[in-house]
Amino acid sequence: MADMSPLFRRRPSGDRLVTLIRKPGCHLCDDAQAVVEKVCGDLGVAWEQKDITEDRELHDQYWEQIPVVLVDGRQHTFWRVSEDRLRKALTD
Repeated sequence: MADMSPLFRRRPSGDRLVTLIRKPGCHLCDDAQAVVEKVCGDLGVAWEQKDITEDRELHDQYWEQIPVVLVDGRQHTFWRVSEDRLRKALTD
């Protein structure tokens, strides 16, 4: 891999975490999950999902914005998730 262009080298992703904050019955959440699963799967990045109906603090903070995607605990986006933008955030 030392001979590969930096464009094709993947950064170690073991320290990255994507969090999808969602609720049941949310079609935008389903769309967001498909993007998160694809990008994180491609890059080997860990991801988790949290349900705002099971966490009062998350509900109070994000109920108007779901789905919300956090990257390493910081808000990355809400409502619609761009595959290209998420991929860039995880590889820059």
